Amino acid sequence: MTIRHSRSLFTLSFFLFCFGSLTGAGEALPSNRLSPTNLLIYHDHTSRTAIVKSRADWQKRRAEIVAGTQTIMGKLPGKERRCRLDLQLEDEMDCGSYVRKRITYAPEPCSRTPAYLLIPKICLQQHRKRAAILALHPTDMEYGHRVVVESLRENYPPYAHELAARGFVVLAPAYPLMANYQPDLKALGYQSGTMKAIWDNIRGLDLLESLPFVKKGGFGAIGHSLGGHNSIFTACFDKRIKIIVSSCGFDSFRDYMNGDIRGWTSERYMPKLLDYGNHLIDIPFDFYELIGALAPRHVFISAPSGDSNFKWSSVDEITKAASQVYNLHGARSNLVVEHPDCGHEFPDEVRYRAYGLLDDILQ
Repeated sequence: MTIRHSRSLFTLSFFLFCFGSLTGAGEALPSNRLSPTNLLIYHDHTSRTAIVKSRADWQKRRAEIVAGTQTIMGKLPGKERRCRLDLQLEDEMDCGSYVRKRITYAPEPCSRTPAYLLIPKICLQQHRKRAAILALHPTDMEYGHRVVVESLRENYPPYAHELAARGFVVLAPAYPLMANYQPDLKALGYQSGTMKAIWDNIRGLDLLESLPFVKKGGFGAIGHSLGGHNSIFTACFDKRIKIIVSSCGFDSFRDYMNGDIRGWTSERYMPKLLDYGNHLIDIPFDFYELIGALAPRHVFISAPSGDSNFKWSSVDEITKAASQVYNLHGARSNLVVEHPDCGHEFPDEVRYRAYGLLDDILQ
């Protein structure tokens, strides 16, 4: 794991790394809850705790992690929801080196997801195939996904625009229950806005795969804030995403706002987390496990030292635990953490390093 700091950071204790209890003194994990920080254990076929000794063993723990997320987010939709995508063009704009199309697509029956599709002109004029990226937007109730294609907020850089200018095909879907995208989650059968977003994103990848000018073999996902954890969640469920860039996207639930997780519990996120408000240790997954579940894929994390939403020190604990799994895969260098000296932002220097990694891995 590579960690770059813009200021001096503390080193975690060996005990925390190896045994990593999320609990305080005297607290104990539920009997069926594996330690979220010791990722090299799993339940064997007798439901006893066993040590991960191989990548095959790790896949058993990973399956438990994915199952745990679905107890909170709701079940990932199955093949029965994969209707015809029915891409519809709303309008388009010439943006110099690329064309920006405002579209909708059908991720499932009775639902249409708004999105921007950014296509480099080299694809259209020279029939060249380019790598594709999901650009997932931060929280914005007024503009929604527009903030990643236009400069509308001081602290929200338009990374979809910047990536398209670098030659990537970019899909920027809207997040449910923000701005003009207001799907009826209950009518559609969703337990959380988080899972609806994951499914919209997965179907967005299906859409990208269907385009003749998109290079096959893997995608990237990038996001700031809400987009940062949306990218992680989606990649946990879809291994077609080969590289994940998350800016200001997470810390552990235990550390988030000093244990006040209400920010995670609105309808557009995960309402069921409210059931765990007084006993966070019982939450059946955390970001230690989610980052581990991305191994051995490339993950670039920006966790600013002055972020008021998510604690950089918690991010270090999470990535140190996840590095156990990256080491198991012989891919420790694929997990990169940056600590820029700023607030809840995605600064130019760090963002451009992330773009360089996207270039190296995908283009």
